[in-house]
Amino acid sequence: MTLSFVWLQLLPPRPQRAPAVSGTNEPIVLVILDPGHGGLDSGTMKAGILEKELALDVAHRAERLLQAHGFATLLTRADDTYVSLAGRVTIANEQRDCVFISIHFDDATRPAATGVETYYAAHQISSKPGGVLSWLPFLQRTSFEPPNTESQSLASLIQDALVRHTQAFDRGTRPQQFFVIANVHHPAVLVEGGFLTNAEEVSKLATSDYREQIAAAITDGAVRYRENLREQRRPLTVSLPGG
Repeated sequence: MTLSFVWLQLLPPRPQRAPAVSGTNEPIVLVILDPGHGGLDSGTMKAGILEKELALDVAHRAERLLQAHGFATLLTRADDTYVSLAGRVTIANEQRDCVFISIHFDDATRPAATGVETYYAAHQISSKPGGVLSWLPFLQRTSFEPPNTESQSLASLIQDALVRHTQAFDRGTRPQQFFVIANVHHPAVLVEGGFLTNAEEVSKLATSDYREQIAAAITDGAVRYRENLREQRRPLTVSLPGG
């Protein structure tokens, strides 16, 4: 069974059409949205709600909002199909000038567990992942990689927006070496938009308005991240005496 799982994770991705991007001076042109799970992998299933369907719905909503803010977008899956973890990473690493946002929903053994959180990899792998065992988090050689400040910044901005838009409990940002964000060569985060094991949160997630707020928060975080990069690029002006 373990070998079958590993083989599934190493399946090549379905061909993805890269979005056409006209000439621009923006520091970030593209947002890659990664709806978790898909196909035979439903993710968490509670109260008739499937994580894979929630993630895809939020991704499509975020895609529309991001495009309205001038971003190009690319989804690792645009429908109910299975894409391996390695395939998602490959899709992302074929792009330039982008950020990667993976969308998931959580579960817990305690029904009272609640809130939203955003993960980033403390260190990202700078070389292309490879080998059958490279998907195992505890085998990733991260100690030699530089601190991942850009992903941490993106995670903080998205997390702040999630709390502001949804009024959900703030579980903060956390470093975690999830394969799908640790092996992407761009700023990358994984959003957990609520607990499907919490009855109150399930009732909220079942409404289109609440899912729209999650998508709006993802969009706001990406917009603010782009604005911060613009500020970093802006040259300093110095006023000379008598000028």
